[in-house]
Amino acid sequence: MTRAYHSTHVGPLVTDYEELTWRVPVARSDRVRVREHTCICQVQSYELCASGGLLFIRRTTVKSGKAVVHETDRWLSKQARGTWLLLLAGRAC
Repeated sequence: MTRAYHSTHVGPLVTDYEELTWRVPVARSDRVRVREHTCICQVQSYELCASGGLLFIRRTTVKSGKAVVHETDRWLSKQARGTWLLLLAGRAC
């Protein structure tokens, strides 16, 4: 018997959440490594990505069967990981 595996889900938004700035992706480097990700069973999924020594968050939204991708700015590790944790806790969106 096969069990479906779900990865991390984003928590429900709190009333005073931090609004992140989402931008259309721009190819800034030739390689991107996904460090962490949320479950793809939701309409929106997120990835914590590393590229060129910096981290950023990628958001994928599925609309009418088509994936729409946006990314945050690139940050140093400490800021990116803090923002990632806020996002998972529903304190950023």
